[in-house]
Amino acid sequence: MKQTVLYLLFITLSFSSCIDQSKSNTSRSSSSEVAPKLVVGIVVDQMRYDYLTRFQSHYSEGGFKRMMREGFNCKNNHFNYVPTYTGPGHASVYTGTTPKYHGIISNNWYDKELKKTVYCASDYKVRSVGTESMAGKMSPNKMLTTSFADENRLFTQMRGKTIGVAIKDRGAILPAGHTANAAYWFHGADEGLWITSDFYREELPEWVNEFNASGAVKAYLKVWDTYDPIDTYKQSGDDLNNFETGFNGQETATFPYDLNKLKDANGGYDIIKTSPFGNALTTDFAIAAIKGEQLGQDSDTDILALSYSSTDYIGHNFGVNSKEVQDTYIRLDKDLERLFNYLDEFVGEGEYTVFLTADHGAVDVPAYLQSVNIPAGYLDYNDRKRRFQEFLFNTYGTNELVENVSNNQIFLNKKVLKELNLDIHEVEQALVDEQISYPNISKVYTATTMNSTNFTHGIEALLQNGFNQKRSGDVIIVDDIAHIAYSKTGSTHGSGLNYDTHVPLLFFGKGISHGQTLEKTTIPDIAPTMSALLGISFPNGATGKPLEIVLD
Repeated sequence: MKQTVLYLLFITLSFSSCIDQSKSNTSRSSSSEVAPKLVVGIVVDQMRYDYLTRFQSHYSEGGFKRMMREGFNCKNNHFNYVPTYTGPGHASVYTGTTPKYHGIISNNWYDKELKKTVYCASDYKVRSVGTESMAGKMSPNKMLTTSFADENRLFTQMRGKTIGVAIKDRGAILPAGHTANAAYWFHGADEGLWITSDFYREELPEWVNEFNASGAVKAYLKVWDTYDPIDTYKQSGDDLNNFETGFNGQETATFPYDLNKLKDANGGYDIIKTSPFGNALTTDFAIAAIKGEQLGQDSDTDILALSYSSTDYIGHNFGVNSKEVQDTYIRLDKDLERLFNYLDEFVGEGEYTVFLTADHGAVDVPAYLQSVNIPAGYLDYNDRKRRFQEFLFNTYGTNELVENVSNNQIFLNKKVLKELNLDIHEVEQALVDEQISYPNISKVYTATTMNSTNFTHGIEALLQNGFNQKRSGDVIIVDDIAHIAYSKTGSTHGSGLNYDTHVPLLFFGKGISHGQTLEKTTIPDIAPTMSALLGISFPNGATGKPLEIVLD
């Protein structure tokens, strides 16, 4: 009997312990499921994945390395569409889908209804705020879907704030989405101001006016020399070479650069954009926005959509292998450390979540690749145009059959097709057969093919993901690998090849696991992952999947 009583007591105590343990686990689980106070999405314009690894020995412990050490590193992250440009890239990161659905098919594209080229963020119905120039007449009006920032605003009944910040207007506007409290971008020229449009607000808030009046912008018109001794920059090419453009007014593209002396010949305050000080200025303004808007200070999650644009300007000017690019990333790493330290202090360490990616990569300067015997080259669009016009006239008796050629797409004139009683599918195929015969064109496809065939891999799938039936052309052209229509100095981007598609994807902060993966991830996976973290609806056009391995 005594043994039975002791046994029952043991069972009771064990059961009670399990209940207490269960309550403890439930309590911890509930605590860990509380959303971060602030999400900071960082897009580094033109950042190739290998910049993380090439320059790693120069990075501090508090920037890129902190994200890799404390967070999760997706090492095989790619864009899954063409073209890889800034506008589509920023839109895809935040909407969780591709141009096929969100509609931002390029930075600029030919509008088939308006019969003219349009810019991805232009909106002539709105008014500039903070400047009298046209630079503020911008909004996300051409983006067809919501961003995860929009969904957070809807979920929180508009209490959670969204602020977009970037040197480039499109880098601030498209990520912030349609419901943002504000997006701010930098207008250089002779003003050097952060501005917005009345799509967001009627006037600049006091903290922006104070920043613009502070002299912070003018202070960056100074000498740009290397952060570390230049002879330690072993991860980039010679400072003096034939593959860089440089600045007007300086004979060689070599350090140092006196921005104040060079500014008048290089667009005034715009010269700051093509220096790492543009990133420093962006960080200054982002910190001012966090404080001025009191981001991350209550229970409703806020979102800061932050884009670093100067990396792109510098890459275009100096090229992937330049000392200037290396120095820019070393300095950006310091800016990230400064930003993270401020977030630790103002929002609270462990109370915010950050992701970092890019809007596209970039190709090595083809002239440099040629110098080391790698196949590469430059496209002669003038010769293509001449041959194509001769073909059109000889075949159809007119050049008016084609309305526009841009973004490697041919737009047919439907009115002329009808007048000549031509079958559009036959004409499309005839143009394919003609174009594929030209030098340095590797593939050509029709809109009919894009609309009727389901591609699952290869360049064809990327083209299809970038093809919007209402906005894209009737014939799509793919150029040879590492062949670009560009100057023989500086780098560019836009293709579906690895140098343009392979970009970083780092997560760290609240709700993020520690680790890394070589499993392939894609840019549209980011927005669903952040939506899952916040427990909100996915963006309404999202096609990506949440990265469960990333979430703690």
